[in-house]
Amino acid sequence: MSHSTKGARGIGAHSTNEKIARGLGWFSIGLGIAELFATRPLTRAIGLEGKETIVRAYGAREIATGVAILMSHDPTPWIWGRVGGDALDLATLATGLEGNAGRRTNLGLAMAAVTGVTMLDLAVARGLTAEKSLADEPVADYSDRTGFPRGIEASRGAARDLDVPADFRIPGPLRPYGT
Repeated sequence: MSHSTKGARGIGAHSTNEKIARGLGWFSIGLGIAELFATRPLTRAIGLEGKETIVRAYGAREIATGVAILMSHDPTPWIWGRVGGDALDLATLATGLEGNAGRRTNLGLAMAAVTGVTMLDLAVARGLTAEKSLADEPVADYSDRTGFPRGIEASRGAARDLDVPADFRIPGPLRPYGT
């Protein structure tokens, strides 16, 4: 796995996480279109009748997120946005569990699918975040430095004739016995 979108891999090269992120962008757009234009059959199939407005809003969110992922030079924040959206989707699906005996299988399948996509979103978001942090923090090499500006030999004995200023000295009553 590479640490940057440029540099060693060359301009235009993409990591596996970036490629999956682009796929998730297209997936978001497709899912959003389905949620916007097939809202009634979708809500009926999983037992969420009466929640058409929220499903349409989620569709618009999916499309906006998908477009942002595809248009952005850094999809990381948008993939994290998908993770948050997945949590909302799961919470909304969970509201359908109560009193939905007839369509529990469909609802369970929908929840399983969203959970699977959430795991993928989370893995890609974490991977992109790790790549980004590794790429942004160059490692400095200080192995050839001593910390002595004029070299260690010039520093030997330099404090021998040091006259400590009076305000740096320990006041008499606080000095240890014998000094």
